[in-house]
Amino acid sequence: MLSDEIDVAKKLLIDYVNATVGFQKLGTLTKKDPKSLMRMLGPKGNPSLKNISSLLTSLKKNEGVKFHVEAHR
Repeated sequence: MLSDEIDVAKKLLIDYVNATVGFQKLGTLTKKDPKSLMRMLGPKGNPSLKNISSLLTSLKKNEGVKFHVEAHR
């Protein structure tokens, strides 16, 4: 996402969700319909920043990971 490769980022998120919590549990965590989450990350999906943030926050909390972004020049 940070490199403006949105389609790649969505595909990676789909793969990550499928390999970890699954869309059913992610739906529970985010309080969103699992089918909506799948559509949002699909090829024609256009997730809002709010939805992506909710999804990443839920995954982060569930998996116990921290994200670190660092700028290099």
